[in-house]
Amino acid sequence: MKYGCQSMVEEIEAILIKRPQEAFISQENLDKTWEEFKYFGCPDYETVLKEYEVFEKLIRDNVKDVYTLPYDSRTGLDSIYAHDPLKITKKGAIYFPMGKVLRGKEYLATRAYLEEIGVPTLGEIKAPGKMEGGDVLWIDEKTVAIGRGYRTNDEGIRQFKELTKDVVEEYIIVPMPHGDGVDACLHLMSIISFVDNDKAVVYSKYMPVFFREYLMERGITLIEADDDEYDYLGTNLLALKPGKVILIKGCPKVQKKLEDLGVEVLTYEGKELSYRGTGGPTCLTAPLYRK
Repeated sequence: MKYGCQSMVEEIEAILIKRPQEAFISQENLDKTWEEFKYFGCPDYETVLKEYEVFEKLIRDNVKDVYTLPYDSRTGLDSIYAHDPLKITKKGAIYFPMGKVLRGKEYLATRAYLEEIGVPTLGEIKAPGKMEGGDVLWIDEKTVAIGRGYRTNDEGIRQFKELTKDVVEEYIIVPMPHGDGVDACLHLMSIISFVDNDKAVVYSKYMPVFFREYLMERGITLIEADDDEYDYLGTNLLALKPGKVILIKGCPKVQKKLEDLGVEVLTYEGKELSYRGTGGPTCLTAPLYRK
């Protein structure tokens, strides 16, 4: 199969998802585990299924090949957010033993499945290195920004650089703020999502000045989210192709700004599916091939 995803916006031809039936499993399982996973309240399972049905239809209507991760006993609730255990380069997949302890073995399940369907493994980040996919942002095919925070450390970044030195020319290390604390899910991609090659939705309050200036110097239009819509995942968008994105419903100001710039915005209800676990449409998917 085709693989390689050194872009955040080129058209997705193959994508990986995990349904709530294989991650959340049941209301009983949610009731028992949502607190240890530090969700914002316990998701209602039946509502999750309805929200996911709409989300999955958006994906299937717009992506040629959709692959679904099976249930795996090594994973928990957060495995529904398929983006974080890996990144797919043109030379294969790099897997991450994630900074959130409860997700430490998730990459093993993803690796087993992707190798089975024909995606080769380039390598994995080994302890004491740690890294999560939400901290790895492709600026272009040869340029990658990496958030250095509680989920991704210096050793993880060093190993990632070594694995990708043949396909990446420039690394931009972006220091992440403390934000809401060690347990909060704050990735680089929490504060920026590209929606086109020259447009990105951002939350500038958490963005280092040098990085914000760098983006503007590259001619990238920054579309600002306010506090309320940032809190409701308004900066977490999935670009299906340049100028066409998926956004959680409930961020009308961001949506209007995008549409005024000619970006097509598809939305889904996601309070139980996405907001509770702080995982928007980017988090719910792992693009395998962008052409």
